[in-house]
Amino acid sequence: MNKCKLFFVLSILALVFSCAKNPFTGKNTMALVPNSEILPSAFQQYGAFLKENKVVSGTTDAKRVESIGIKIKTAAEKWLNANGYQGYLKDYQWEYKLVESKEVNAWCMPGGKIVVYSGILPITKDDEGLATVLGHEVSHALANHGQQRMSAGMLQQLGAVGVGAAVGSNSEQTQQIAMTAYGAATQIGGMLPFSRSHESEADKIGLTLMAIAGYNPEKAVEFWGRMSASSGGKKPQEFMSTHPSDETRIANLRRLIPEAKAEALKFGVVFK
Repeated sequence: MNKCKLFFVLSILALVFSCAKNPFTGKNTMALVPNSEILPSAFQQYGAFLKENKVVSGTTDAKRVESIGIKIKTAAEKWLNANGYQGYLKDYQWEYKLVESKEVNAWCMPGGKIVVYSGILPITKDDEGLATVLGHEVSHALANHGQQRMSAGMLQQLGAVGVGAAVGSNSEQTQQIAMTAYGAATQIGGMLPFSRSHESEADKIGLTLMAIAGYNPEKAVEFWGRMSASSGGKKPQEFMSTHPSDETRIANLRRLIPEAKAEALKFGVVFK
């Protein structure tokens, strides 16, 4: 068996035997790196970040970030318990911190470590807007998107090794052209759509969780409308971006609102 065939077989075996089904998406997803390795590293990085940045504590906004985050987390637990996934979050260590920064952003590390930058608060505007953001970020952790991105990156690197082996006997110029083409193709045709699908999944899961937590999912559309307006249209075209376009995102959310409300109704939450 030559090197290319061996590489292909090993890659397929790694993909087949390293998948895990996620309860929130219902999909078998790549898990080439186990959470037992990812989470301790994420927790350590989160702690280091907090030491290097100004954490806001004790203020009304800081308390809102934490209280709404806890409600979203509790909604996730309710959903998991109701669907037979008790104990799914046993290794998560939830934290919700407000950090002083002009950056309009929020993020969540694997295992439930969340940061909201103060720069996004004028756009979240109210509790529903903040619940939209926290629901989205919590959902990235619940769907194990960090693990999937790491796994996809490993496969991309393995692919590069395979391409290198395939063209290794060619001229240096041909090898460079092949590697450049591979990098562009996997980025635009693979990694970017992969990231956009994660954003859409987090939108869908987050919408359901905010509804179960008692926040009207229709307000998510208003928040993303404000986010769109704040950008001033200075965003790359969707196919070149890690995120769906504002128009795509808002259209998807409008379509998903009835489903989110129906799911919330199962937990006794009713919206007019």
